[in-house]
Amino acid sequence: MPVKHIRNKHLRRKRKGAADKRRRVKVQKKRVVALGLPAEKAEKLNQKEIRTLLRNPKKTAARLTKKSA
Repeated sequence: MPVKHIRNKHLRRKRKGAADKRRRVKVQKKRVVALGLPAEKAEKLNQKEIRTLLRNPKKTAARLTKKSA
């Protein structure tokens, strides 16, 4: 008799760890600084604010250059 159902042994999905999250935050902060935000201000932003700035990088870069000029 053929087997109709094969049990999936991978019941738990691997989760991202704290080190992965810190690495992502560090890379995203570097991207925001490259767009024109001063490094001091980038350090004070939380993760949600950084991700918001990176959603529209062209608009963010234009807005930051206008502010600095």
